[in-house]
Amino acid sequence: MILGYLEDGPDLVTMAMNGWGEAEPAWWLNLQARPEAEVRLAGSSRHVRAREATGPERERLWDRWRALDKDLDAYARRRPHRTAVVVLEPRRDAGPDDPSATP
Repeated sequence: MILGYLEDGPDLVTMAMNGWGEAEPAWWLNLQARPEAEVRLAGSSRHVRAREATGPERERLWDRWRALDKDLDAYARRRPHRTAVVVLEPRRDAGPDDPSATP
């Protein structure tokens, strides 16, 4: 699956949307049940743990997405619930050869 993302320090940030439709995307439901995952990027991969941004962090990250798409709020209003901003943090338990590992 291909998702758009932005980098926020060591984290990758995406939004849980299903073409702005009502249903939550299956990948987000799966990550809520089991937050550990591997993200494949061009030429590398990262072991991450997913979580939903909340409060001021969510607002800050939403503003970053809004800077990329001036129509973001209008699209988000099509959904009956708030769109989750998903933070993919490097896992601390990743192996020593994994460039996404954090000490």
